Amino acid sequence: MEKNAKIFLAGSKGLVGSALKRCLTQSGYTNLITPEIDELDLTNQQAVTDFFAAERPEYVILAAAKVGGIHANNTYPAEFIYLNLAIQNNVVHNAWKYGAKRLLFLGSSCIYPKLAPQPMKEEHLLTGLLEPTNEPYALAKIAGIKMCESYNRQYGTKFIAVMPTNLYGPGDNFHPENSHVLPALIRRFHEAKLAAAPEVVVWGSGTPRRELLYVEDMARGCLHLMELSDEQIAPELLSYPKPCFVNLGTGEDVTIRELAETVARVVGYQGRLEFDASKPDGTPRKLEDVSRAHTLGWRHTMSLEDGIAATYRWYLENPEYKR
Repeated sequence: MEKNAKIFLAGSKGLVGSALKRCLTQSGYTNLITPEIDELDLTNQQAVTDFFAAERPEYVILAAAKVGGIHANNTYPAEFIYLNLAIQNNVVHNAWKYGAKRLLFLGSSCIYPKLAPQPMKEEHLLTGLLEPTNEPYALAKIAGIKMCESYNRQYGTKFIAVMPTNLYGPGDNFHPENSHVLPALIRRFHEAKLAAAPEVVVWGSGTPRRELLYVEDMARGCLHLMELSDEQIAPELLSYPKPCFVNLGTGEDVTIRELAETVARVVGYQGRLEFDASKPDGTPRKLEDVSRAHTLGWRHTMSLEDGIAATYRWYLENPEYKR
């Protein structure tokens, strides 16, 4: 991409979008379009069409999404499937209609079957049943992948996608009920430390394994793919029936118990950890095979403990996110 290319970053205020905006800016890109939701409702078909007709972005990064943890997915399944499908349909279609040179769609590792072989390869998509607790969200993301793939096949577009593993870092949602596991643990242990609570209860048995990726690493991975030439991405991402997406992860995982112990150590909580096995565990293991990303020239750089420490520092420095 040229440094002055017009780039539409959809969803620039969330965890993913804010990291992408920082990464693009730090890399010298000067012509970013990042409308707020009150300026552009991505679920409004006519509004998105009018936006693309007026702006005609050369590159599109679709990071906007309705996201949340197990509790949120279980509580708002209709919102998760409807809003994500609406956003994707509007943005992907208009990116084609108005001639975007390339689009990058942000997905999630929850697209893979609940009992997928480990580590999960891109080819494992649609080979088994999904995890029920986040099935509506996963189905929307699968539809987004297939939409990119279908437009590439029919119209010769260069629409690609990334499937990041569990993300965390600056800008995360630390809501006690609607957040993902790591920010929820950071908040819970921090508040327990301040209250000198004798124990912290963690949802589930503690045995499921999770892979986590620092959001700045994810952003660098996305930019790396956007900066590769068509010739570099074509063999892996534009050659149907090969998948048009690539996993972004560390290739390493930990149990929820190990994760909770690491967060407690970083935060400085000295009490006991208890696990409530009556709460849902979710998928037993979600470890991505990241060999395809390595083939394309990207690897993560941040260790889990260093990433948690950086996220905790950010949490302390940004009290407005303790919502």
